[in-house]
Amino acid sequence: MSDTPATRAVAAAGIAHEVVTHGPVRSLAEAAAARNAEVRDIVKTIVVRRGVDDYLFVLVPGGRVISWPKLRTLLGVSRLSMPDAGTAKDATGYERGTITPFGATTAWPVIADERIAGRRISLGGGAHGTALSLAADDAIAALTATVADVTDPEPAR
Repeated sequence: MSDTPATRAVAAAGIAHEVVTHGPVRSLAEAAAARNAEVRDIVKTIVVRRGVDDYLFVLVPGGRVISWPKLRTLLGVSRLSMPDAGTAKDATGYERGTITPFGATTAWPVIADERIAGRRISLGGGAHGTALSLAADDAIAALTATVADVTDPEPAR
């Protein structure tokens, strides 16, 4: 499905983009291959809860994870959490695995890890098997995202 609130929002914002559709993927490497992108350019949108009915989106490049100490310092808070799947859907309108700031039911603040700046990224497109390929700088500008160092390398398994 390529007609989603996300694809419509990106188009309405006038952002040059490509909608990429693909079958099921089970890993970051499979997602990168399906989207013809590098692993580091697959950007996960993570919903973070600051407080009651107070969320934000964090854009995390592939191969990296949120650094909770860095994010708490940036936001000036002592506590953050990740909502469960149902709460995240209520807060964004999207199921886990399809979440994106574009077209979300609420325009929560966006924090983009600094490593995506200046790159072409692949971001969730609001439905399973749908992705948006676009310039990170265009996404950052359209979302008025704060760009900061908020991630660490994913731990080796």
